[in-house]
Amino acid sequence: MTVIRTFAEDDRAELRRLFRKAGEGAPTASMWGHEESEAAIYLEAYMDLEPESLFVAEVDGAPVGYLAGCLDHSRFPRESERIARAIRKYRLVLRPRPAAFLARSVLDMGRAALRGEPTASDFTDDRWPAHLHINVVPAARGTGASDGLMDAWFRRLRENASPGCHLLTLAENTRAVRFFERMGFAKHGSNPLVPGLRHDGGRVHQQTMVWNP
Repeated sequence: MTVIRTFAEDDRAELRRLFRKAGEGAPTASMWGHEESEAAIYLEAYMDLEPESLFVAEVDGAPVGYLAGCLDHSRFPRESERIARAIRKYRLVLRPRPAAFLARSVLDMGRAALRGEPTASDFTDDRWPAHLHINVVPAARGTGASDGLMDAWFRRLRENASPGCHLLTLAENTRAVRFFERMGFAKHGSNPLVPGLRHDGGRVHQQTMVWNP
């Protein structure tokens, strides 16, 4: 049986485990190969700053995924700010894999500038002030966990009279794009390059998607 519930403080360790396991094999599995700093950006900030918008999915009593949401991006640190803070806190420029990623990012941005090619950036639009990150382990596909998490999030958005929600995924992550389209999200804007990130040896591009209640 699949159950969707709100986050509890004693979920922290389990959600950290899910953070690593749920992304395995996806284009967004890892940015620079340092799990602690990546979890600080994309999970722990939500546990610390907006736990009431964090939902957990369980199948037969075992956690299999979570959805971390934010109702208003103007009241939450931007992704670029969280990344910059993590780089400083974990001294990523001194760690081989993150340092290589950051160097590649600088090169990507330089080449993109020369070509007039846009690069990914924070999304800010008051029509869609809410945003989310969802992670579900592959083994839980078909259990209703992903749909249940999204339904819980949509209820929270409506209860708080949110005008809309956005999310950032990768254009190359076609499975995720199809899922979000099925949930009622629509593609929005262009597909700028995500500097530094690679999947199967190729460059990847940001896909913004938006939802209106």
